Amino acid sequence: LVALTIIAIAMAALIKASGNHTASAAYLKQKTLAHYVAMNEINKLQLNSEWPSNGTEKKSIEMAKHEWFWTREIKPVIDPFTQKESSDYKQVSFVIYLDEDRKQNMTMLVGYILRPSTSTTN
Repeated sequence: LVALTIIAIAMAALIKASGNHTASAAYLKQKTLAHYVAMNEINKLQLNSEWPSNGTEKKSIEMAKHEWFWTREIKPVIDPFTQKESSDYKQVSFVIYLDEDRKQNMTMLVGYILRPSTSTTN
């Protein structure tokens, strides 16, 4: 009887640990995908030939069979030497959410983009 009690307690602990591991793996998968969404959006901005204007924008995108909601903020970069706004760089911040109400924040990524080159090489 004592042996059965010990086995039951051990099994309960193993089941709880297994459940925690599964929940952690699912959370990390979502967090990784959210980070990929933010990196993809920053890369799209960098590859776009149109220079984005400063400000905040809210949109959504589908990735890995899930709709991700994001908020993007574009700010000017201040040149540390001249203390003036840079015309060649902008700071881009993305916050990725699980829900449309934007309450379940999964990740935030801050990056910088460079103004597209206007010269053409043949």
